[in-house]
Amino acid sequence: MTLWTAILSASLLVFSWKILGYMVPQSVLRHPPASRVASLLTVALLAALLGVQGFTTGGEIVLDARGPALIVAAVLLYFRAPFIVMVVAASATAALIRLFLGF
Repeated sequence: MTLWTAILSASLLVFSWKILGYMVPQSVLRHPPASRVASLLTVALLAALLGVQGFTTGGEIVLDARGPALIVAAVLLYFRAPFIVMVVAASATAALIRLFLGF
């Protein structure tokens, strides 16, 4: 199997799961346990993604410029700053830390 065949197959598989998600009847989603699990699962997946992408490199925990940048983004999120302001401020924080401290 070539690389492009694998990429297209994976893309179609993910797209089919998204379409199947839209086909779930509303009666299933109205049950309190189902809606609670769905909301908690979203938060758990985002927290896991943040932990893996924000604090690991090559399978090891690394504390570098991404940590302070995430803190700046969290503070701006708390104060309900616009998304673009949050992205620019976090990027600038990481860039300045890497420029002046070298990591």
